[in-house]
Amino acid sequence: MHTTATTLTPLTTADAELLVATAARAAEAAGVTVSVTVLDAGGHLLAFRRDDRAVLISGETSTRKAYTALQLDAPTADLVDLVKPDGPFHSLTTALDRPLLFIGGGLPVHRDGRLVGAIGVGGGAPDQDHSFATAALAELAR
Repeated sequence: MHTTATTLTPLTTADAELLVATAARAAEAAGVTVSVTVLDAGGHLLAFRRDDRAVLISGETSTRKAYTALQLDAPTADLVDLVKPDGPFHSLTTALDRPLLFIGGGLPVHRDGRLVGAIGVGGGAPDQDHSFATAALAELAR
């Protein structure tokens, strides 16, 4: 029996830099200062940028959003209601050693249908951060 192995192209540093630059440009165009974090499939930092005018905590929130999107393979904006006190996963916010963050702005990155990393944007309103991350993914897909 012969099987064909499919080689998955991982998220590269160049991909990560494109994601960071695109999200930052989208935020700048909207007049918002942000931090952007890109993680590879193993949760390791590939790229990070904090606008020098962004609130300091945005660096931490962008990283936690990316980590959460990666671990759960879902946009963080889609998870907010699930972890509310009456939600089915309310205990997930404190269940792990590494903190998750359930605020819009984190998106998983897929290539050929497989999870290869995540992007997180912090510093704006959750819907703004989500839109900046979405713009970055759209540019990567071009």
